[in-house]
Amino acid sequence: MAAPMVRMPDGRLIQPQIVLLREGTDTSQGRGQCVSNINACCAVADTVRTTLGPRGLDKLVRDARGNTTISNDGATIMKLLEIVHPAAKTLVDIARAQDSEVGDGTTTVVILAGELLKEAKTFIEDGVHPMNVIKSFREACDLATARVRELATSIEGNSAEEKDELLKKCAMTTLSSKLVGGEKDFFADMCVKAVRSLDQDLLDPKMIGVKKVMGGGMTDSFLVDGVAFKKTFAYAGFEQMTKSFKKPKILALNMELELKSEKDNAEVRLSDPTKYQEIVDAEWNIIYEKLDKCVASGANIILSRLAIGDLATQYFADRGLFCAGRVDAQDLERVTRATGAPVQTTVNNITDAQLGSCELFEEIQVGNERYNIFRGCPQAKTCTLILRGGAEQFIEEAARSLNDAIEIVRRAVKNAAIVPGGGAIDMELSKYLRNHARTVAGKSQLFINAFAKALEIIPRQLCDNSGHDATDVLNKLRQKHAGDDGANFGVDVNGGGICDTHERFIWEPSLVKINALNAATEATCLILSVDETVRNPRSEGADEGMGGGGGRGMPMGGRGGGRGRGRGRR
Repeated sequence: MAAPMVRMPDGRLIQPQIVLLREGTDTSQGRGQCVSNINACCAVADTVRTTLGPRGLDKLVRDARGNTTISNDGATIMKLLEIVHPAAKTLVDIARAQDSEVGDGTTTVVILAGELLKEAKTFIEDGVHPMNVIKSFREACDLATARVRELATSIEGNSAEEKDELLKKCAMTTLSSKLVGGEKDFFADMCVKAVRSLDQDLLDPKMIGVKKVMGGGMTDSFLVDGVAFKKTFAYAGFEQMTKSFKKPKILALNMELELKSEKDNAEVRLSDPTKYQEIVDAEWNIIYEKLDKCVASGANIILSRLAIGDLATQYFADRGLFCAGRVDAQDLERVTRATGAPVQTTVNNITDAQLGSCELFEEIQVGNERYNIFRGCPQAKTCTLILRGGAEQFIEEAARSLNDAIEIVRRAVKNAAIVPGGGAIDMELSKYLRNHARTVAGKSQLFINAFAKALEIIPRQLCDNSGHDATDVLNKLRQKHAGDDGANFGVDVNGGGICDTHERFIWEPSLVKINALNAATEATCLILSVDETVRNPRSEGADEGMGGGGGRGMPMGGRGGGRGRGRGRR
């Protein structure tokens, strides 16, 4: 109900305003706000659009600290852009979700969401209620995902070698669009071996370590069947240690093995001068007792998350042992899980059950670095990728690329269903939805048809990024998919025409496409459902607390307290 009319002293009737929000609150609502949100999301999608496919370009992002990152991974770029628009942040969330869920397709999901919003924008501007569009888009998404499952084919081979070869094809499809695409055969084989070295029931990605060593070429990278980590900070006596053991016993600790300096001033009064030396020797006796118990445990290798000092290093070296202190937490966790050596917080009463083992331990030289390697670990299967390259940015991007490929292989092992890539599945879904739209009465026909049109953005962008005529290629694809035998035809990025991507082994797991469709549709529906944005004014208390007093920048322009607790006044 509207507020009742009030008669003013001069006889005028006015309707008083009802104030619901704080003074300074910014509100934007209606169709214009929805269109504004769509435009912001489309701008974000345009940023990563050119990175799609094997001919996609890279982005160089420089942060406030001057660090530069060169990447064409959608999730990495979206994270580094630091987007502040509240609606556009939704695209950042779906890119991260796609990366954590399936590991690949991050650029695809952002581009697809942007295109769906662009198609919906026309209807919103024409006055269509957003809920009608949302309902039809969700219906189209359900139809599309069901169709993907129908078209998916299994890559379960008759033998392990045959299936490994099929998994390699999936990894090569992912790597073809990355910076290391020139050596995709080499790295795809490495990714498949890495996944196959894990426990096939768990396939825990944390058991795959990645180490980066500057220098050399890409093909100098290699796979270690076990745990490898860089040589830790070493004291005098380290070079005298034994650097190779066969079937060693391993002790993992979470305690310091070094002399500690006094941090507090203390006054000690002695009645017997001979007791002074006992006080001086007390700390030495404590450390020697710990070291003796480590040696008596029968361990050949002693690792600790905390420091192992120069005294302990020389002590172990004299007795033919190996030690490493300040081992990275992740590396130590992988060693303990792989060798079966639980981390100990004391050296008292250590038994053989608390010691781990492996087939071989050795220290090798990799470039300018030295690495400690544990091979033949019995408790948990693990591996480590040693990546080489000439530039730091190149190695970082290679690591991100291999992570995507490893995730794809993991998903393919768990769910061995694939669909043809190169935009083939997108064109087939577009044709399927167009045909379905003709059977729907009312406005929903237009909305489902718009969803189908948006799916063509993937093959169209592949053509644009490859330098080919997108209109000509898409016309050929539409003609081919209109028949009964053209479901597997996609973009030939090398020749500029179309090809059977299934026969050329351009594959992607069906899970990637299903997740991308669902995530893009949900993000689109979420943004379309927002018709008002409310921006609250900054809190005076928060401003003063952060600024340490003074009312600068407060909406009220007030006066702050010295301790940041004062209230602003007009």
